Order: sequence, then C-alpha cells, then structure tokens
Amino acid sequence: MHVQDTHWSAAPLASAGRTGGGRAAPLRVDAQRNLEHVLRAAREVFGELGYGAPMEDVARRARVGVGTVYRRFPSKDVLVRRIAEEETARLTEQARTALGQEDEPWSALSRFLRTSVASGAGRLLPPQVLRVGVAEEGGAPATDEVRVPQQRSQAGAGELRLVDGGDEPGTAALLDVVGRLVERARAAGELRADVSVSDVLLVIATAAPSLPDAAQQAAASARLLDILLEGLRSRPA
Repeated sequence: MHVQDTHWSAAPLASAGRTGGGRAAPLRVDAQRNLEHVLRAAREVFGELGYGAPMEDVARRARVGVGTVYRRFPSKDVLVRRIAEEETARLTEQARTALGQEDEPWSALSRFLRTSVASGAGRLLPPQVLRVGVAEEGGAPATDEVRVPQQRSQAGAGELRLVDGGDEPGTAALLDVVGRLVERARAAGELRADVSVSDVLLVIATAAPSLPDAAQQAAASARLLDILLEGLRSRPA
C-alpha cells in the first residue's frame, strides 16, 4: 500500500448536513444514501490506492457524479480528514476492547493486531501518522520528526521512527491506548524490548495487502501477520 501525503487544511472538518446553529440537519433519504455510498467508496479507494487517489475515482466507485461528492465534501482535504478521523476512532476502539477484555498482555496485543488488520483500518490512518522518518547516523532524529510517547527503544542508525500526528483529531488517544498495549507486553517479557508504538502501527498499516480477490486477501493478511507477530515476540536468552 502506498500512503501519499496530501495537504491538510487547518480549518475544522465540515460535517455534512449541518445547520447554521451547528446542529445536524436531517438528510433526505436519497441524500443520506448518496453520502453513505460516497463514504464507503472513499474507504475502498483510499484503502487501495492511498490518499493520493483523485475524487473522480471515489465518485466512480460510489456510482455518483463528482459534483455529488463535492456537494457533500467541498474539497478532497475535507473528505480525507473525515475518513481518517473515522478510521482512527475505529482503531482506538479496537485497542481499548483488546486492552479491556484480554488479561494476558500478549493476547491483548495480538488480538488488537489481528482485529485491526482484518478490518483494514490501518490503511486509512492519517498520512501524517504514517509518514516515517529515518534516524540519522548516531541516532539523531530528522529535524521534522517527534517521537511519540511510550517508545523506549534505543536509537540506532537507520531506525524507523513515527512522525507525531500533532493535532489530528483522535491521534493522541490512539497513541495512548496502543502505548499501553505495548508497555504491558514489554513488561511481561513477551514483546521485544526494541519494539515501539510506531512498529505496531506500521504492522497494522502494511499487513493488509489490497488484492482483487477477498479470500486471497484475507489469507495473505493472516499469513503475513503470523510472520510479523513472530518477529515482534521476545525470545529466551
């Protein structure tokens, strides 16, 4: 999957169907149906092609005119933000569920990874969160990157580091709860000491390949995730 950066406006997300007073106005049945088609198509198109995919592709997948898409979302930036916010919230809820329902630290982390990869939500995280910087020789970070909390691995040349999502809605909550999953598994001695929150999110983002056949995609994702999970586990000295 290729995640491409796209310009993100500093303006707040324009919610579809809102009145001047800020309350959501009810949509007509056909308008609501079109909105659902557009959102579903956007998840599919951006999940397959990345956020660099044009709005025309979204309109074709939704089987509506591109003007219909722009009436609901005045710019691509607004649509991307809407999808990214929803998928970030979805991942956060999956992490909280795993944290709350699994007593064993490794079971909680692996459950979160399996659920998230199966849902495909990791392919739709905000581009800023998935942009990765490479540590310079000697471990010095790139000038525009900030390490997220709960990452205690020792820096080294060529180490991948996650770029902080900054003010993107929901990002802080996601990093916090995934950080707790990581810390628990590490403290239990079940997770490699050098595995960070960024590594876990990268697994989620890359372990769900987009294949034309749904059965093949599910099988490939499961196989790849099994291999990656083995790579994350600590080994007896």
